[in-house]
Amino acid sequence: MLRVEGLEAAYGDSQVLFGMELAIDHGALVTLMGRNGMGKTTTVRAILGLTPPRAGSVGFEGREIAGWPPHRIARLGIGFVPEGRRIFPRLSVRENLVATARSGEGGGRDWTLDRVLDLFPRLAERIDAMGGQLSGGEQQMLAIGRALMTNPRLLLLDEATEGLAPLIRREIWRSLSRLKREGLAILLIDKHVEPLLDLADRHFVIEKGRCVWQGSSAAFRTAMEEIKRRWLGV
Repeated sequence: MLRVEGLEAAYGDSQVLFGMELAIDHGALVTLMGRNGMGKTTTVRAILGLTPPRAGSVGFEGREIAGWPPHRIARLGIGFVPEGRRIFPRLSVRENLVATARSGEGGGRDWTLDRVLDLFPRLAERIDAMGGQLSGGEQQMLAIGRALMTNPRLLLLDEATEGLAPLIRREIWRSLSRLKREGLAILLIDKHVEPLLDLADRHFVIEKGRCVWQGSSAAFRTAMEEIKRRWLGV
């Protein structure tokens, strides 16, 4: 579904990505791991066109999209849950969700308000609350729900459970597992390694703007101590 090859990106004179490689199959859940500042967020931003690539290829469903404007990329069916959630604090939960709603392919709307509320019952309980009144976990659920209302075929999540309590993290991971079972492809950035090994199909580790390791969860478990020591430890 998505293939990233030789991707380079920079902020002004500061280059961040140096030939980044990444691939996601239809219906797969893939993680992108690495220490802070290694280029995870920049990879996602370059895929989405928010940080235009300087070189390399971004292919989505057989089309080359590197350099496309973000709104055009989003319309292909790529949803985004940014780090920090960025929900609308002065809009209600209902308004946050319906503000981004768009029809899926063929004119049908697979993700409706009712379906998002079924995925996240907490949002149903807070449906008329303002976004700024929600807890951090509820805001993250809202951010995921808002992205789903665009009816994506690929969902990108940056720091999906950062700063959340363990109980809320498990609820987010359960929801992502359900989305995967329903056939949604997912690229997930998250720091909690062990739960991701049960959740994801494949893992990519980034170091200084390059992919330095990739493999299945089984392969990751075998090499976990070395991977943590070399590329994930503080």
